[in-house]
Amino acid sequence: MKIIVPVKRVVDYNVKIRIKADQSGVELTNVKMSLNPFDEIAVEEAVRMKEKGLAKEVVVVTIGPAVAQDVLRTSMAIGADRGILITTPLPTDLGGLEPLSVAKLLKSIVLKEQPNLVIMGKQSIDDDSNQTGQMLAALLNWPQATFASKIDVNDSKTTATITREIDGGLDVVACALPAIVTTDLRLNTPRYASLPNIMKAKQKPLETIDSGSLGVDTSPRLKMVGLTDPPKRAGGIKVASVDELIAKLKTDAKVI
Repeated sequence: MKIIVPVKRVVDYNVKIRIKADQSGVELTNVKMSLNPFDEIAVEEAVRMKEKGLAKEVVVVTIGPAVAQDVLRTSMAIGADRGILITTPLPTDLGGLEPLSVAKLLKSIVLKEQPNLVIMGKQSIDDDSNQTGQMLAALLNWPQATFASKIDVNDSKTTATITREIDGGLDVVACALPAIVTTDLRLNTPRYASLPNIMKAKQKPLETIDSGSLGVDTSPRLKMVGLTDPPKRAGGIKVASVDELIAKLKTDAKVI
């Protein structure tokens, strides 16, 4: 069984986001970039399946400039076998490459590689769109299971049973393979890449494909008109009585 894991290079989750002075996007100069946490969980799950003997090959794919290959090397240090970098002139952050364009580019790779399973993070922590997995499934006409907290593949590798966390508890679904599965936080805890594996990852194959050669129209369909920080929260006040509290909720907050 072959597994493909799409990954994305995002601003590290520990970094405080700053808006550009012209409000055209997020400031990325000298900002630490990392593998999207949900994608890291997807890579870990694919590697675990390989270690269990369920998969023979794990391929990671990312879209972006040449520097985006660092997230592929990180994924290969975790245990992926090889990487594919799709280069694009468009930025992949907010206001850049849109989820539909990403899904179309990934579709081209999936049709070329013919995997049995695609595991991907449910969303990236920069735009929080939560759309790419669903769009990819629709374009391929494949079954999909989102927000997976547990994945079980049967011995014949023809079906997968996915446990999903929902508001009312747990939802268990079964789908035929090939399929698209998106990962939630509680699926696993990704391992730390060891130094020997980081060195080995530098020798693993990494293929570069120009997005223009895939015949996909990545022209933006949305236009960002501005990006601003939320207003700063005002300080709280103390009230002397319940009547005063109700009065302020009516006149100041206007919530009742």
